[in-house]
Amino acid sequence: MTSAPKANAVVGQSGGPTGVINASLVGVIEEARKQPEIEGLYGAVHGVAGMVKDNFIDLKHLTQETLEIVAASPSSALGTTRDKPDSKYCEKIFETFEKRNIRYFFYIGGNDSANTAHIINDMADKADFELRAFHIPKTVDNDLLVTDHCPGYGTAAKFVASALVGDELDNRALPGVKIDVVMGRHAGFLTASSVLGRQRDDDGPHLVYVPERGISIDDFLADVDAVYKKLRRCVVVVSEGICDKDGVTWAEKLMAKREKDAHGNITLSGTGIIADFLASQVKSNLKIKRVRADTFGYLQRSFPGLQSEVDVREARWCGRHAVQYAMAEDNGSVAIKRVANGSDYKVELFRTELSNVAEKTKSMPTEFINSSGNGITEKFVEYALPLTGGLPKTAYLANGSRI
Repeated sequence: MTSAPKANAVVGQSGGPTGVINASLVGVIEEARKQPEIEGLYGAVHGVAGMVKDNFIDLKHLTQETLEIVAASPSSALGTTRDKPDSKYCEKIFETFEKRNIRYFFYIGGNDSANTAHIINDMADKADFELRAFHIPKTVDNDLLVTDHCPGYGTAAKFVASALVGDELDNRALPGVKIDVVMGRHAGFLTASSVLGRQRDDDGPHLVYVPERGISIDDFLADVDAVYKKLRRCVVVVSEGICDKDGVTWAEKLMAKREKDAHGNITLSGTGIIADFLASQVKSNLKIKRVRADTFGYLQRSFPGLQSEVDVREARWCGRHAVQYAMAEDNGSVAIKRVANGSDYKVELFRTELSNVAEKTKSMPTEFINSSGNGITEKFVEYALPLTGGLPKTAYLANGSRI
């Protein structure tokens, strides 16, 4: 590897926002300031779309006060994109890089973002364009390969778990069936995090369904009926990517039956189609009067004031390490290795090849899902709870001894 070039750097954010993606951005800024090889640092507005349009802001002269506020802010401070560059797209990026003498490229995002960095790195090699491309992991879905977990997940998990603590207490005070639909198209990590705030033996969620295990509507109703008959209430959490026994998602089956507009597009009343369907099935088939359902949608991605301290620390650390790796390597992705768990929780960072992460998805391990496919095991709790930085304790008096 040749010595690190003296040139400018660019950093961009891609894919869905998270509660700590800006902490990774701040980590890049802080470390880039320390490296004499990096002369200027540009923030690409809306990721690669901003690089094509030559739309940048100067990041090297922000005050530390501003950086701390940015690091504590959810969403993507530079704006984000889902553009996937092809050869022509890359040519425009290289034209901009050439004009501005950019030789360092840092991209914060998920597996598609890793693939973007991989594509641009390969195109640069073929064009004999000197460029050091590094991916910094981010996703609330926690579905990147190689890394133990992803920055963004701990904070989103804390949101989901905290929301279910409140939902459980609400359901306990005013019993019925409550159904929550949580993000997770292919991986169930975020949906599973709903169990992390349980404190009493009969705390909900009582049933949890993730995409990795298919379930029929008949089995779903039987599960709800069994819990309701035992407790006279039931809290259920379902992933948006839940599948039927045949592997087809419930969402696909439901939308196939919906009306279509003049353009052939399926007409939807909103994004709560799964929640509405399940609530109606419970009401009509189990004859339970009080049934409520919510769809969390995007809430867990950019909710302010609920960052996991562990998550924000690791996200910032990943940003710093990406810059450090770029001083010695041509490309790569930052990954996290867990070296201790529980109260002694500790991680180390390492570099992996872009090709190991690009366009690949990790699923929930079998050991994290119970044998019935309707709940989450203690092994998952041991894995995920440290990432939240801790959850609130609560009390409930009405189930105490009577006088």
